Amino acid sequence: MRRQSEPNSTESPLEKGRLVLASASPRRSALLDEMGLEFEIHPADIDETPFPDEAPRELVRRLARSKAQAVTDSRRIGERRFILGSDTLVVLDNEPIGKPADPEDAIRMLERLTGRIHTVMTGIAVLDVQTSVILDQVVESQVHMRDASRDEISRYVALGESLDKAGAYALQGEGRRFVTQVEGSESNVIGLPLEETRALLEKATPEAGGVA
Repeated sequence: MRRQSEPNSTESPLEKGRLVLASASPRRSALLDEMGLEFEIHPADIDETPFPDEAPRELVRRLARSKAQAVTDSRRIGERRFILGSDTLVVLDNEPIGKPADPEDAIRMLERLTGRIHTVMTGIAVLDVQTSVILDQVVESQVHMRDASRDEISRYVALGESLDKAGAYALQGEGRRFVTQVEGSESNVIGLPLEETRALLEKATPEAGGVA
């Protein structure tokens, strides 16, 4: 799968088909599309189990790096040079909240989150295949949610939107109904912080004056 950018004589190397996204997330693909980048998708297959006592911030950093490395090791990337790995967690009371197992689990998650402020952390990692240099960053946003009844939450979960989302809601969809404020990057909450991702990609690109 490839995304095409408009012809531009000032395109960076990342806009010339040298990027691989190590994720099957349609949300991350859509966000990279917004950046005007051309890329291929090769989802990483890794064990995402946290290490004992691993802090959420270190977990998303490690998983983003591991996803980029896993795709590089798979030898599926051809002439592609840069691998983007990413991982997003919802964190409440320093506890990672993943994707719900079923609708009832989604309801329980949202009952915990509504009426409170939680953190969304995304780890991003860019690996230069040629040099094996990997750059990473963790971006955090604070999400404020209003109170909601179990009945309202149940009606939302019945839409089916929450089942493949960390924290059981989608900011870019109907889940926005519960959110009153986002402090920081909204695209981070969706799955990929746009400004920080572009900056990291540009830093990793030797032709742009980044890592050699």
